[in-house]
Amino acid sequence: MNGPKLTADEQAHTLAALRFLRIRVGTWKMLAKVLRFEASTMRNVNKGVNPVSINMAYRASRLAGVPFEDVVTGRYPVPGTCPHCGRGPGQGA
Repeated sequence: MNGPKLTADEQAHTLAALRFLRIRVGTWKMLAKVLRFEASTMRNVNKGVNPVSINMAYRASRLAGVPFEDVVTGRYPVPGTCPHCGRGPGQGA
């Protein structure tokens, strides 16, 4: 039996968060390791071959240190936040 799934919007928001986190940690392989997924799973999610799972969204929220709801609703990362230094909009260079 399949459990609940993320909506298309929730998947898109989570994928954006995963791409942000990928830049923060360096590579898809490293992100996969940190989130405890196979590297091929992360690559397939990034390419759109596999859907983003609730478990993946949950682990991304834990890594980011933000509520799950922030990841799936697009509140994380804050639009305009630099994935390299983490500065948000209006925080200066």
